[in-house]
Amino acid sequence: MRQIVLCLIGLWLTSFGYAQKIKHPSLLYTPQRIQQVKQRMQSEPKLQEAWVSIQQTADEALNKKDFNKLDYLALTYLMTNDRSYANTIKEILLKAIEAETWGDTEMMARIPVWRSHLGMAHKTFLCAMAYDAAYDVLSASDRTKIAQGLKRLAVEPALGDWLLEPTRIHALNSMGHNWWTSCVCQGGLLAMSLQNELPEAREWVEQLHEALPEWFDFAGDVLQQKAKSFDEAGGMYESLNYANFGIQEALLFRIAWINTHPGQDAGDIPQLAKLPNYFSQVCYPRTGILHSLNFGDSHKNVAAESSMMLLYTLGIKDPAILWYINQVEPGQHRDGFFLNRPLGFLYTPDLRKAPAIPNLPTSQLFADFGWATMRNSWEKDATLLAVKSGHTWNHSHADANSFILFHKGVDIIKDGGNCWYPNPNYRNYFFQSQAHNVVLFNGQGQSREQQYSGSTLRGHLYHLMDAGNLKYVLADGTGPMSDNFSRNFRHFLWMDNVIYMIDDLKTHKVGRFEWLWHTNGTYQKSGVDVNITNDKSSVVIRPLYPRLLAKSNFVHDYPEDLYWEEVEAPTEDLKGTETYYSFHLPAEVNRVKGLTAIILKDTPDEKELPKMERREGQDWIGLRIRHQGKVTDLYINQLADGRLMHSNSWIMPDGWMTDAYLFAVSYPEGTAAADAKDFFICYGSALRRDKESYFSSLSKLFVIRKEEDKKLNLWIEGQPKINASFKAARKPVALEVNGHGMPVVYKQSQLKVKLAD
Repeated sequence: MRQIVLCLIGLWLTSFGYAQKIKHPSLLYTPQRIQQVKQRMQSEPKLQEAWVSIQQTADEALNKKDFNKLDYLALTYLMTNDRSYANTIKEILLKAIEAETWGDTEMMARIPVWRSHLGMAHKTFLCAMAYDAAYDVLSASDRTKIAQGLKRLAVEPALGDWLLEPTRIHALNSMGHNWWTSCVCQGGLLAMSLQNELPEAREWVEQLHEALPEWFDFAGDVLQQKAKSFDEAGGMYESLNYANFGIQEALLFRIAWINTHPGQDAGDIPQLAKLPNYFSQVCYPRTGILHSLNFGDSHKNVAAESSMMLLYTLGIKDPAILWYINQVEPGQHRDGFFLNRPLGFLYTPDLRKAPAIPNLPTSQLFADFGWATMRNSWEKDATLLAVKSGHTWNHSHADANSFILFHKGVDIIKDGGNCWYPNPNYRNYFFQSQAHNVVLFNGQGQSREQQYSGSTLRGHLYHLMDAGNLKYVLADGTGPMSDNFSRNFRHFLWMDNVIYMIDDLKTHKVGRFEWLWHTNGTYQKSGVDVNITNDKSSVVIRPLYPRLLAKSNFVHDYPEDLYWEEVEAPTEDLKGTETYYSFHLPAEVNRVKGLTAIILKDTPDEKELPKMERREGQDWIGLRIRHQGKVTDLYINQLADGRLMHSNSWIMPDGWMTDAYLFAVSYPEGTAAADAKDFFICYGSALRRDKESYFSSLSKLFVIRKEEDKKLNLWIEGQPKINASFKAARKPVALEVNGHGMPVVYKQSQLKVKLAD
């Protein structure tokens, strides 16, 4: 009984503490932040310059009585204590509440009526900042009048539509993406600002605070094919643009809640700690403005510095945040938190200790929403390969198995982009498969209905491995294209300066396949190669299987080879058209292996490119690649593509015996392949030669083997429990598996490895 009484007293004291009126300003433009930035201005000239710009904008807004610059007026009043700014805020707010509604005509015509929308959310934010800042110059009657007006126009529509009973009309399943956090969190900010005059607003704020983790934890659903919102590795499926926006809105509310609840525990949202890695992994540092992946409805100029600095404010002091913000240039995208804008001015951390290069892995798999990134370096203008095969719906395009390649500062193989949604080009082109680097069958990609209804069977990415000069990931786009395809696998094997893209395709009926290429540079065909060049960036696209490109424009003289088509499409800015390319296989078939080499050139004039010899044997096709004294043999097992049910897929290429789907072996020119130390095995259980076992596992695995300076490095994927053996001529002095040291268990030229999840 005593414990119950104490608990009740504790709850009463907590609620009593919060029931006390807040001392304005206390949301985001706090006295502590103002004092901090004033101190920093003394030693940071960029902040001084930013302040001059902010005050100039505020002075212009003062004369115009500009509602849309209320945030500038609020900050300038708090920085200067000049009451003319606060009096203008009062004037603007009193005029604003005379409106009958802030609703949108189109939204108000829906059934049920949508009373709130993104435009209202932004107005709500501006009012929250303005009321919080100018509170001390408002009379009691003005405060009540403004509070009641803003409650009617903004707080009730926002929280009523999205959160509160009995008026809520939205669920996380229907609108649980960026709209939810923007509308409800900005409504919550305004409720927080008005709570001294609106006691009921305090309870609404607490309801929102309690509900916010549900948005981060939303696991998706089956009946409406909704994706899980946040990946286990961090990040959100909606595209970088909307992920950043939705997260930013949530963080603004969380920071304001903490500021108005001193000493109270805000609770844990575990997804926040993983976000710096996500935002960093999907960016591309370069000379000039930072670029980012533009899968879905995003633009490569969009950056996430707003969410990054808010995460830093919340205590996530990851040095990668400082590095990231340091890459972003002022004004590089529309909605940024730049130094010369109020939130950027107050919340940009001191970047003088930002690392030159982040301490992050050079590859990352986001398995839940189907993105992968692989790069050769975190230096500027390096090479970044990004692959997508996941869910299709809303802002996530019909781009299963598509990819983007950044090289030497340019997205040399790019995404088709996006445009304003009401424009017919959005639904007819930009969203569809034709705007992406995918394979079509009889001119068809993913079903058009997936934009609205979602992909019942989503795409997937698997088995990302990064061994430095050898990287691999498997994309499975079968599900989203299962109306035509029973197999739609795309392997990305990056060895040295070549990315090998292997397509394993099978359809329900005979037809024609075509490979789409969206390039960003000068396109020049030279024999069987295509050169793409943009400034210092240059790559060669070299189709090798099922056929080479026809050697000349006299395609009728090469009736079995790939022919090309130039297709006109709208540019992303809709100001003109651009050309993308389609490589067609003339033959009508229902099963095909495609192998295309993308050669990464150091300079546009580079002449010494890898020499590739097409080779074939019984049940296998492949290549022999020679470059700079190194030979690599690549084998593709024609029996390992699902055509055998119970029999294993054994082949015997060049004296090897293996059941691997793909197998690559590298060795110095002039030496024997049998003495090679570096292997790549894709989906294989054994590799043998001359009655010796080079690799064995009861189940098929994905393996990279590299030996250097008596140390053996292994990367192994494929099963939760692994018992494997590897040939080693001598006992290694050290063994590392998947980046972790392991004991060396060696007997009779065999190294034993045991792994368990």
